[in-house]
Amino acid sequence: MAVEKTKKGLIAVEWATLVYTLITTIFILVTYVRLTHPTEMLWFRAQAVVLTLALWGVYRLCPCKLTMLFRITGQFLLLSWWYPDTYEMNRIFPNLDHVFAGWEQSLFGFQPALSFCQTFSHPIFSELLSMGYVSYYPLFVGITIFFFFFRYEHFERTAFIIIGSFFLFYLIFIVLPVAGPQFYFKAVGVDQIAQGIFPNIGDYFNTIEFDVHNRDFILPIPGWEDGPMYKALVIAHDAGERPTAAFPSSHVGVATIVMWLAWEAKNKKLFFIFLPFAVLLFFGTFYIQAHYAIDAIAGLFFGTLFYFLLKWGYNLIR
Repeated sequence: MAVEKTKKGLIAVEWATLVYTLITTIFILVTYVRLTHPTEMLWFRAQAVVLTLALWGVYRLCPCKLTMLFRITGQFLLLSWWYPDTYEMNRIFPNLDHVFAGWEQSLFGFQPALSFCQTFSHPIFSELLSMGYVSYYPLFVGITIFFFFFRYEHFERTAFIIIGSFFLFYLIFIVLPVAGPQFYFKAVGVDQIAQGIFPNIGDYFNTIEFDVHNRDFILPIPGWEDGPMYKALVIAHDAGERPTAAFPSSHVGVATIVMWLAWEAKNKKLFFIFLPFAVLLFFGTFYIQAHYAIDAIAGLFFGTLFYFLLKWGYNLIR
């Protein structure tokens, strides 16, 4: 990799990580006695800061595209820790699923998360929509890699927009505790949901020690269980899913941002390759009962909002 002009300070995406770390650290300290694992959460934040500074130091020793890639890859890897961390914070608040399920019923007259998978139960639909949901990871990683190799001048900005959007979604998730149908429907009973009854479960999720591998806490994922995409979905789901992050759908939001970035790249082939996966992902979110349909719709709005907001913000701080 060729040596590039050294960027002496932290880059925008690293500042985003440090700001998010600071905000959530203050939250943890204020709510310390109400949290279940506050010490571990603070320790993780210290490690995140050390990793960020260490990767910056490596870049300063050898400023090139490869070490810049290491810096940004480190921030992407931290997302797998930041996401379940939101559950540890929002579970101390009263759950709001009954409100969102009620809105869903008022808007559609039924629960799409129940009806969609029952109406379209054929293995072909299951595999296509499972593939759409699983494509979430390849979509945002793929667009970042594209900019690294083909639009490097916008690589840092692309990473900032994507990772910055995750942090904005996570801040919403912390103060808006909505678990989603797969958890809420299981907690109150599908029979009640089918009758249009949406009980308020209050601090239910703060009274249990949640284990994603314990199926007593979660509805079975609908679909063709022998399908390869379904199996990939289960693996991805079990890797880190928590009763959190339902509204708005960050899956749909980030996929929307990816489509804006693909459009911005002025590469029609890239855009139209990504488009069917983004569409399948949209419907897959409530087909597998991870989200309410209104979560997916809100994801389109927030994804677009965050794309333009972060694009503007990058131009201010670069």
